[in-house]
Amino acid sequence: MPVIDVKGLSKVFGRNPKQALKLLDEGVSKDEILKKTGNTVGVNRATFSVEEGEIFVIMGLSGSGKSTLVRLVNRLIEPTEGSVLIDGDDLATMDMKSLRKIRREKLSMVFQRFALFPHKSILENAEFGLEIQNVPAEERKKKAQDALEMVGLGGYIHQSPGQLSGGMQQRVGLARALANDPEVLLMDEAFSALDPLIRKEMQDELIDLQESMQKTILFITHDLDEALRLGDRIALMKDGSIVQIGTPEEILVNPANDYVEKFVEDVDRSKVLTAQNIMKRPETINIEKHGPRVALERMREEGLSSILVVDGKRNLKGYVTADDASEARKNEVRDIKEILRTDIEKVDKETSMNEIFNVIHDSPVPVAVVENDKLVGIVVRGAVIAALAGDGEVNIGDA
Repeated sequence: MPVIDVKGLSKVFGRNPKQALKLLDEGVSKDEILKKTGNTVGVNRATFSVEEGEIFVIMGLSGSGKSTLVRLVNRLIEPTEGSVLIDGDDLATMDMKSLRKIRREKLSMVFQRFALFPHKSILENAEFGLEIQNVPAEERKKKAQDALEMVGLGGYIHQSPGQLSGGMQQRVGLARALANDPEVLLMDEAFSALDPLIRKEMQDELIDLQESMQKTILFITHDLDEALRLGDRIALMKDGSIVQIGTPEEILVNPANDYVEKFVEDVDRSKVLTAQNIMKRPETINIEKHGPRVALERMREEGLSSILVVDGKRNLKGYVTADDASEARKNEVRDIKEILRTDIEKVDKETSMNEIFNVIHDSPVPVAVVENDKLVGIVVRGAVIAALAGDGEVNIGDA
């Protein structure tokens, strides 16, 4: 069961939201509904789920509905229609007492503006969420200190917010959210007020923290690079509607429509796409069963100048060339090991195209893609160039 399960969630601002919903059913646009009824469609039938330990990014331009959506998720805004389930409990229908309990025990939020109390110390700011839950003083102090240590601010607990940089202040906000040990972390444009260098540092910090925390994170951003960098999956919004949900690779490689394609056209694909996105099935021979004759025949059939050699468990042993196999056959050499070359470049399937390009540039043979030393694919130079160019004629998954 997903930790967050959102179904048909809508928010219409105005006096007659039901009329607006009826027009949405008829396919009327957000702008037309505003002209006809004076109602503003904030979110239109959003449906998605977030799995445990996942960073799920909701992104879109200003006015797309992303910040309204995150406020619907923790019911800071009342939904017009739909449901929001946290561990199976529907926040949209529960009473305020139950809602407060869920917010305190399962949800924490990090805002764009740091929202720190200037008259309180860093430690007192980090304790605040626990304080309003009436957690005993010593316990909340210990939890807040642990959270501040986690974000690298253990030596600043007695400082005031005004003595810290913007990035450090946002770390305090993150520590305050983590001190409660929430199941779900909601982050609304959490890094967008920071300058680019500090913003990247905070993204790195979140990625590192997530490796140990394994929280379920709903992250809101208008920045595509940030979404691609942080998201396990991304929901792209336009005019209150989710237009595509997918992994960063899926969004880049298979945009759902012209809007998404336009949105991602300037992305540096080399930072997002990996070996597994562009690898193809390798032709191989078995080191224990096949000799130079079989190798040469396979290469002739497939139009190859070399072929990879594996053992019975698909462990990569090396490669042989057509020239070497032809020479071996003339000399009646039968053991493939006598002509086996082992100077083949290997990369993990998660290796970025940036790194692959540097490896494949001078390699005379395709690069082997391995997982735990087992061969899973090969990458050829043409596939890398096509993917980097974003060539629409190339199916990157099969290249």
